[in-house]
Amino acid sequence: MTIKKTFTLFNLTVCLFFLLILCGCNREQKETEKKQPNILFIMSDDHTSQAWGIYGGVLKDYVQNTNISRLADEGIVLDNAFCTNSICVPSRAAILTGQYSNKNGVYTLSDALETDSLNIAKVLQKNGYETAIIGKWHLKKEPTGFDYYNVLNDQGRYWDPILKTVDNFNKTSEEWDIHKGFSTDVIANLSLEWLKDRKDDKPFLLMTHFKATHEPFDYPERFNDLYKNIDVPEPASLYDFSPKTTGRTFKGQKLETLAWRYEQASDDPEKWWCKYPGLPFYTKDMDSLETRKQVYQKFVKDFMRSGAAIDDNIGKILDYLEKSGQAENTVVIYTADQGYFLGEHGFFDKRLIYDESLRMPFVIRYPKEIPAGKRLDDIILNIDFPALFADYAGVEVPNSMQGKSFRKNLIGKTPHNWRKSAYYRYWQHYPERPGHFGIRNANYKLAFFYGQSLDMTGCSDQATEPAWEFYDMVKDPKENYNAYNDPTYKEIISEMKVELKKQRILYEDTDSNYPVMQEIFNKKWN
Repeated sequence: MTIKKTFTLFNLTVCLFFLLILCGCNREQKETEKKQPNILFIMSDDHTSQAWGIYGGVLKDYVQNTNISRLADEGIVLDNAFCTNSICVPSRAAILTGQYSNKNGVYTLSDALETDSLNIAKVLQKNGYETAIIGKWHLKKEPTGFDYYNVLNDQGRYWDPILKTVDNFNKTSEEWDIHKGFSTDVIANLSLEWLKDRKDDKPFLLMTHFKATHEPFDYPERFNDLYKNIDVPEPASLYDFSPKTTGRTFKGQKLETLAWRYEQASDDPEKWWCKYPGLPFYTKDMDSLETRKQVYQKFVKDFMRSGAAIDDNIGKILDYLEKSGQAENTVVIYTADQGYFLGEHGFFDKRLIYDESLRMPFVIRYPKEIPAGKRLDDIILNIDFPALFADYAGVEVPNSMQGKSFRKNLIGKTPHNWRKSAYYRYWQHYPERPGHFGIRNANYKLAFFYGQSLDMTGCSDQATEPAWEFYDMVKDPKENYNAYNDPTYKEIISEMKVELKKQRILYEDTDSNYPVMQEIFNKKWN
């Protein structure tokens, strides 16, 4: 054999060797792509843990939760998932950006998420995912990072909802789309249509966001008679009329305010800002105890009826995933953007660091990886959600995101350095619910109600006296006794104040640009 032929044969061998390697790499790459799971993130508005059944409570035997329970039986329930700012717009911004309000710029209901903000949809979109959001958006400016969006106008309405797409988002309201029917049904049906119409050559991220169970707590006709002629159980603190009974430092949003809203809407339904079901409703001839009882019964029954429609529609989507063969490779999450008071402390609404408002109910199913029928006690924050999505997608978490993936936690391998406390801050100050921040760990909660509007939008200019609250979450899980001045806890409180400072430094939320806050800290911190 000549030298020339030998050299040619060598070249061919080398080329074949590298070709085999390249084919192997391509095969490996395709296998990796196939392993990327679909992510279905279903979120409702205010659908608090007390109305899920799987978290216990006085309503556990009354709520309609067939499909929530189905997810819980097939996945993991998070017992300590918390929001970082318990109000709709900021919580949704935190979930998308993985950042606290002081980082993403969305502090209050009046703020908007800037279109150039980095969000998890953009991250996954750039890494091979088809992305969509359907339902409630509420972040003012046009959604970005989504291949498809069909979102409610502003807060949205329950009946014949108006939704906007890329074709008409910036057009006049006359050109927006009206969808006949009940909002929850419409949003679920649009989500199913998108799932059925898409090609399956890419994994998907679908965010299905229901308006329910937000005030006015409406529901479809099929649930008109649900809870008819029965009284639902009351929370033990329903008849808490005054801060003096618990030592808390503010009034709060009382059920009497909801009674007043019902009556205003009954008197002039066309001028009131929302349409409550079951009107007219009056409490004018009732004493204080009867008023609170009757308002609670109406409010909570409406709330659970609204939640029943969510459960119905979750079932439709789960059934489709099963029938289409996608369930095994789809991460399914159901959560709410925050909690909500259902009469506890005599309150309704959210905003506060108390657990009914702070806790985000959360269930996740992923048959390929997550064990079924388990519960997780680790402290998880809403800023962790996008990091989890990125982890499942095999994508590096952007440095701008402050949250951490809890994928290992879900399979029983919690990192040794996982957080032991949750930092929280509510910015939209009003005297009855002052601006505050605090931390919660497994056993205790410490909160500082600083009572200032600062330069936030949509706040009251009326400041309140700064005050501390402390709760023993083991002995007093319902937070009915402010033990801040109890000498028993003096050392624990001191330790938690040190930890609170560390958390504020960690998340760069130190109020260094607010002289009034520094003055308050100098006077009230120790």
